Amino acid sequence: MVRLTQYDPMRDMVRMMNEAIRYPGDRESVRGSWVPPVDIKETADALEIVAEMAGFSPEQVEVSAENGVLTFRGERLREESGEGESFHRVERSYGAFERSFQIPRNVDPSKIEAKFDKGLLHLTMPKRPESRPRTIKVKVN
Repeated sequence: MVRLTQYDPMRDMVRMMNEAIRYPGDRESVRGSWVPPVDIKETADALEIVAEMAGFSPEQVEVSAENGVLTFRGERLREESGEGESFHRVERSYGAFERSFQIPRNVDPSKIEAKFDKGLLHLTMPKRPESRPRTIKVKVN
């Protein structure tokens, strides 16, 4: 079933303003004409960021960790119409993007991994062993 949404210019303007305005205290930095959405979750052993990167190949994305900041960047080029073709509607976003996240102190930056699977970029930040939860056995005298 196709769901149609009525165009609402105010909603789009508010969304763009929210994406454009970042306060100096924000831990996340976003730059570019569009940004891939991310999910961030924590497990006992790691922090994981999953970015939606449909249509990208691993070669189109650069991932770096420097000075306590994890950054990934890339660019989605707009598909040009051929001779005798024209687009009736273009809803996908195009252009360069960059997203940055502060690496927590309990993460070992040298062990960060990046994997691509089915249009998703998976960034895994393993926690340092000393920061992982552990069970302490209670002894009886």
